This record gives sequence, structure tokens and C-alpha cells, in this order.
Amino acid sequence: MAEATQQPIVVKRIKKGGGGAHGGAWKIAYADFVTAMMAFFLLMWLLGSTTEGDLKGISDYFQAPLKMSMQGGRGTGDATSVIPGGGNDLTKSVGQVANADYDEPKKRMRQPKIVAADNEALERVRFEEMKQKLEAIIEASPLLRPFAKQLLLDITSEGLRIQIVDEKNRPMFDSGGAALKPYTREILQAIAQTLNDVGNRISVSGHTDATPYAADRGFGNWELSADRANACRREMVMGGLPEERIARVVGLAATIPLKADDPYDAINRRISIVVLNKRTEESLVNAGRTLDVSNAAPSAQQIQQEVGGIMQPAPQ
Repeated sequence: MAEATQQPIVVKRIKKGGGGAHGGAWKIAYADFVTAMMAFFLLMWLLGSTTEGDLKGISDYFQAPLKMSMQGGRGTGDATSVIPGGGNDLTKSVGQVANADYDEPKKRMRQPKIVAADNEALERVRFEEMKQKLEAIIEASPLLRPFAKQLLLDITSEGLRIQIVDEKNRPMFDSGGAALKPYTREILQAIAQTLNDVGNRISVSGHTDATPYAADRGFGNWELSADRANACRREMVMGGLPEERIARVVGLAATIPLKADDPYDAINRRISIVVLNKRTEESLVNAGRTLDVSNAAPSAQQIQQEVGGIMQPAPQ
């Protein structure tokens, strides 16, 4: 009886509809519609901004693409689309010049500048190697090593510069004169032998400190610096340096101090030997050809470049 009175358990499943007003399929259709409208408006914008001649060229291209490609008509692509063949250049018309005709002269004009820049770079590398070689010689030489602090090597816009400077207890010259000390002669001869392997010409400049030279009237630091530079030239020639390698000998007095904040310091008394680069050599040669000596006056720029001052021409 108990089993007959029990109610059966009924499970009711409710199925929801997949379509209807709340489905998501419309979103895909709407996205396609928006994309099509955007493409349509872009097409209309392009047609509105294109000139009538371009439109005709596009129309002719689609009607006869092979013919238009061979003629290189407007709207058919650039010159690379032209089918190669014999005859005249179809990419050019009367009154027009191809860009390549302009580019070629420019390339020819740039080529010497590029070559000159490459030569200067190679020359600078050679000067760097020469500088390292001189530093190694100074370090290895028992004669030159004690004077290492008095030998300053650097590379300037004119070339490789070797400066021999005075010290308080070790001057290069007798006081107030141009007579070389024995160790200064040895230094100059060693430098001359090293520079024999270099084909470049040499510039020699003499410098003094700012202390006024007290001697005969008319003789001062200008004359003293020039005499000392010429004495160094003679010693290097005696050391084996050919005379024709000397490009200039200059006396600059105290116009270019090495220690600008103390122009009376002994380090300002020095001899500057420059192995000239090709550009500086050419400028010296050109200046010598065009310079009118009767009207020549040294400028401030020339003094800064160690060109001004009392110049003594090298013996011929």
C-alpha cells in the first residue's frame, strides 16, 4: 500500500529559443554592412579627389591594359611597369629630363669630396700610427726617456705636432739666446731621423713666454722665437732631414701660450714641429702663389693658425 500511495517524480526541462529578437546573429550582419558602407565611402572619396585625366587613364587601362603599359600613360604605374624593348626611351617626353640626368652630375661632383675625405681619414690613421711609434721610441730610448715630460705629441688640424717645452731646471736654449743645449741637439736629431721615413713636409715654430726681452733696442721676443725656430731647423737638417722637407719656419713670440692662464710659465717657451698633412701643404703652396708680399699683413686668424709672425724661408 505504501508503494501505491507514493507520487512519481516528474522532471520538467524548459528549452529556450535560439532565435528571436534577442539573438546575436544580427550583429554579424550589421558589421558586414558597416564595412561595406566604409568601403563605399572610401571609393566615393577617391573618385571625388581624382582629376578627370587620371580617371580617363584608369578607364583606358582597364579597357586595354597591355597597350597602356607599353605607352606608359598616366595612371598606369611608374616607369618600372614599362615593358623593356628597343627604340626610344618612352619614359621621357619633349621638354622633360629624367631624374637620373640630374643625379649623375651630382654624383660626379660629390665623388672628389668623398675621395678627399677618405684620404684625410687614412692620413689621420697614419699620423696616429706615427704618434704611437714616436711615443714608443721615446720610451725605449735611454737618451730620450728622461725628457719624456718635455715632449708633447698630439694631432691637430694641420697634422702631427711634436712640441719640445722648457722646464724650470731644464731649458732648451741658453737664457736670452738661440744656442741649443746639448740634450736639445740630441732630441732634435732623434726626431729628424724618425721623420725621415715620412714624406710630408715639416713646419717649425718658435714660442716664448710673455716676459719682455731686455736687450738691444729692436730685438725682442719675436726675433728671439724666430732665431730659435731656425736653430732647430738647422739641427734637424744636420740630423739627416732633407732641407726641401722644411715648408716654413715661424717665430710667434708669446702670441699662442701653451698655458694661457699663466703666460709667464716656462712651459710656454717651446718649439713646435708639425708634420703637415696634405691639405695644409696645399694651402701653403696656394698662399705662396697668390700672396702679395708688399701688401701682406698678418691677421689674427693667421696668428692663431701659427702662420703669422716673423717668417724665415727655408734655404733653397
